[in-house]
Amino acid sequence: MVLDVVYNHLGPEGNYLADFGPYLADSYQTPWGRAVNFDGPQSDNVRRYFIENALQWITEFHVDALRLDAIHAIVDLSAQPFLQELSSSVHAKAKQLNRKIFLIAESNRNDARVVSLGDAGGLELDGVWNDDFHHSLHVLLTGEQNGYYQDFSGIKDLARAFREGFVYQGQYSKYRQRRHGSSSQQTSSHRFLVCSQNHDQVGNRTEGDRLTELVSFDQLKPAAATVLLSPYVPLLFMGEEYGEPAPFRYFVSHGDPALVDSVRNGRRTQLARFPWSGHMADPQDERTFLCSILNWDLRTEGHHRRLWNFYQELLRLRRDLPALARLDKDALEAVEFANSNAIVVRRWSALSHVFAVFHFNPKQAN
Repeated sequence: MVLDVVYNHLGPEGNYLADFGPYLADSYQTPWGRAVNFDGPQSDNVRRYFIENALQWITEFHVDALRLDAIHAIVDLSAQPFLQELSSSVHAKAKQLNRKIFLIAESNRNDARVVSLGDAGGLELDGVWNDDFHHSLHVLLTGEQNGYYQDFSGIKDLARAFREGFVYQGQYSKYRQRRHGSSSQQTSSHRFLVCSQNHDQVGNRTEGDRLTELVSFDQLKPAAATVLLSPYVPLLFMGEEYGEPAPFRYFVSHGDPALVDSVRNGRRTQLARFPWSGHMADPQDERTFLCSILNWDLRTEGHHRRLWNFYQELLRLRRDLPALARLDKDALEAVEFANSNAIVVRRWSALSHVFAVFHFNPKQAN
């Protein structure tokens, strides 16, 4: 059981925590409002509040891992960062309980220190999402190169993601207009989580369209194989394993009309950076939610069932073949062939060798 926890901001409606203490910072802002006070006056007990929250999920509800939302929005200039203190407390509790508990960070900074040891100046978290893997794969599958996708241009990026983890490890980013990232060559493979889709990448599109609607059915298979046969921890977005066609749109249910207008305007501003076609669904409209509901019965029908079976076979191979079960990018070679838009990957262990060819055709209509 993995729980998504948000320690970078408080909700815009119905949250009165700030009325009872100095929980919010006066100096920092996040895209969602005032930041949490992790390093200002009277912040010691604010930290304690959030650490106790994490420990409660682990001890009383037996959660196995916490996914930490957008840690890049946590502003903390203290000598001992809150996230490092959180990691120490959670891992100490895990040892006491004789259990494995994992802290998984969402971060867009490509900062290897997130999962580095404290002695090396790291936060000692257990894993981090690798957006570069997703972005490289998405550009290959769809041809989209707007917004942050403009930094990714082809098969070479995905091959580097296979070999090293981050694509951007300090080179210039056109999207950010500055150098971006740090070296991940020494970061172990099991520290990275990779995906072909997730709630942010799908939900933050104008129409919430999944890969199912962007590429052909045949292209969904190399997308699945790229993620599941990688040397990293795979993350599957609900419904992708059978090709769910329903969109996943951003929806809210607020009671304050002014807040609703603010959300609508904020979404329009955010989406304006991507020249996608289509009309933005009203986040407050109940129909926006209803059209996003999954149809689980599809996994037993037609090509949806074939894709479902394909995912099961990929998972079986990943489990049963020692070369694939071993998460080690040092036991991997990935060679790209730009002219044919393909990558040949070799992975090995003491017991087996696996060769895989990933071929990405240009975008095809459904």
